[in-house]
Amino acid sequence: MEIKKIRLGNLLLPSNVLMAPLVGYTCYPFRMLAYEMGAGLCFTEMVSANALKYQDQATKRLLLTTKQETIKAVQLLGGIPTIMEKMACSELLKDFDVIDINMGCPVPNVFKSGEGSALMLDQPRASAIIRACKKSGKAVTVKCRTGIREDKMFTAEFARMCEDAGADMITIHGRSRSMMYEGRPYYEEIEQAKTAVSIPVIANGGIFSIEDATQIMEQTGADGIMLARYALENPFIFSTLTRKKCEKTLLQVVLEQIDLVSGYYDETFSLAYIRKLAAYGMKKRKGTKQYKERLYRSGSLEEVKEVVKLIFA
Repeated sequence: MEIKKIRLGNLLLPSNVLMAPLVGYTCYPFRMLAYEMGAGLCFTEMVSANALKYQDQATKRLLLTTKQETIKAVQLLGGIPTIMEKMACSELLKDFDVIDINMGCPVPNVFKSGEGSALMLDQPRASAIIRACKKSGKAVTVKCRTGIREDKMFTAEFARMCEDAGADMITIHGRSRSMMYEGRPYYEEIEQAKTAVSIPVIANGGIFSIEDATQIMEQTGADGIMLARYALENPFIFSTLTRKKCEKTLLQVVLEQIDLVSGYYDETFSLAYIRKLAAYGMKKRKGTKQYKERLYRSGSLEEVKEVVKLIFA
């Protein structure tokens, strides 16, 4: 695939290979890893605007960043324009350059609350939310799906609404809300959206190899791709795609992640994160079942380090 820079408002993203916001994974340490490997933009985990309004401490922790993260992007979840505007303009998000509005989350409790992919059913409200977030002066992006059901998709129409409301970029997961995370993505829907708007369109969904990345770019004509779960399994996909030199082993990467996460988070969070990350890394390695059991029994980061050395030696 062609690697190029993307203009996003006043920002210039160094590459068109992006990392998706993933609950439980895209904390500060993983974002720094993705950037080091060549990612053009990484997002925080999904952050609830409503929870931020009430100063929820666990939610505020999701916003952890430092000056070393040169481009900072937060994904905001919410369904009420006034609350989204208040949070987008708040001191809590003052360090962030980009606000990505979640209009694609398919999980039932989010959908029933009128947030996430439910916003695709209410385009006037979705438009009002984009316009509200634009008042922050930050670049505003939208992550959505192809629609709610497979038999009635309206990706291009929704993309035009996003552009008209002021969105600087749109990322499209090639599945409908009813498909959740399974089934063949509808790349033709992404292609139709790309031809309908002039803002950058990023293709997401079903990318688990370099071949997949090349295929989705060719089929959709998108400006870039957004990786998700596969990047957890193989973070080197960023450096491979962007041709950025990297001589580290997976063992070195995981050990560095342990050091980084322990420097910013408590041990409970650090243990949970490293266990999950290491489990993804050993996904296709033979004979690792016994190590996975030891990994989850480990009660300290030092124990985890020893198990990790055995797994990725």
